[in-house]
Formats: sequence, C-alpha cells, structure tokens
Amino acid sequence: MKIGTQMKNAAKALSSSVSDLQFAEPVAFVYNPLDYAWSCHQQYLDRFANSTKRVIFLGMNPGPWGMTQTGIPFGEIPAVRDWMKITSEVKSPELEHPKRPVEGIHCTRSEVSGRRLWGLFAEKFGNPENFFEDHFVLNYCPLVFMEESGKNRTPDKLPVNERENLDQICDIHLMKVIEALQPEWVVGVGAFAESKLISITDKMVTPPKVTRILHPSPASPAANRDWSGTAQKQLNEKGVW
Repeated sequence: MKIGTQMKNAAKALSSSVSDLQFAEPVAFVYNPLDYAWSCHQQYLDRFANSTKRVIFLGMNPGPWGMTQTGIPFGEIPAVRDWMKITSEVKSPELEHPKRPVEGIHCTRSEVSGRRLWGLFAEKFGNPENFFEDHFVLNYCPLVFMEESGKNRTPDKLPVNERENLDQICDIHLMKVIEALQPEWVVGVGAFAESKLISITDKMVTPPKVTRILHPSPASPAANRDWSGTAQKQLNEKGVW
C-alpha cells in the first residue's frame, strides 16, 4: 500500500475512533478537525505525506486559531493558505461554541505557535516542497476540548480514565505514522509530545531517535525570547539539522 494511502487510512481511523469517546464536565464542547476539516487535512496528506521522512515533528493537539480552523497541525492561516497553498472550504463542527466559531481560512486570529513553527520552516527551507521532502508535522491528539466558558482545555488536564482511553487510540495512530514514514528522528514540540514519543518508541524493535524542542507557545516566557533561535540550536546540537 502506498504511504499516502496508509496515512489517510490511519487519519480516518483515528478520527472515527476518537469521535466515539465521551468526555465529562468541565469539557462542554469537543471539536474534531479531522472530521469537519477533512478536505484540508486530506490535501495536506496528499501533497506532503506520500514518502518516507527523516524527521517527524509532533505537537499535542489543535490550537483554537490553528488546526481547529484549518485541519492542518499548527495551522496558522497564512502558513496554510499562502505557503502551503491549501484553501479548501471547512465545514462547521456539529456542536459549535458561540465564542469559538470555525471560520476556516477566513479566520482573522493568529495561532502564534503555528506562526513561529511554520515561520521557522519557511525561513530555513524556502518552499514547502523543500521542507516536506524530509520532514512532516502532526499532532498526537486531533481533538479540541473547550469548557462552557470557551476556555481551551488541553488533553493532559483530562481525568485519568478519559485520558487513558484517548491515549490508547492516539498511540495506535502514532505507531502507524512512524511505521509508514520510517523517520530517523521524532521530535516532540514540547515536553508532552516528547513523553508520548518516548512511550511509543520504547515498544519498538528499531525505534527512531527521540528529542524535543521548546514549545513555541506565547504562554511560555522562554518561547517569547527568540524561540526560532532556541529551536534551531536544539535541533543542531542533537544532530537533527
């Protein structure tokens, strides 16, 4: 089976499995961009996930103004629309929070983490084809969790039983991706993603090498002091770049 087909099948299975999960309060809304933004995500996989990669970057889950809007990991609008040239229409989630509408590429808010991450890749590699020749980016968990107020709730804050059920599904998908893309390196974007990569690769006979970079979130004071320079230094020191 072709790599691109394996990736699409894996993403569809992930989407279907997580859609069956139930989450209790304080989670009031759950968005699945792999469902309502599938046309964008499919374009992403069709164009950029059809060959083996040397490096995979893994994030935690969609940000409210990134993948939530575009279906692309860390999917800052200008990076998706202007750099990757992915412009498919995005549908709305079945249950949509009034404070968190999904506007697709028409969203005017900026996903700072995505702007920093894709900005670094664009600066270093120029066009997306150069970057994706050897690299790929995905999220561990495809779901967005929101409280009644509209506040974002990250997967690590879920109760243990909910988290275990979710992790089981996400682990299977991550293993499928690693097996399909056969990377030399898997890079956690932040400590959470790195911990998931360590957990998965510990079970593999010939695992890829695992490392991490500083998460580009504006909530991190360290990331607000030359995140790009810090991330490049980390990747260079480890031998990823």
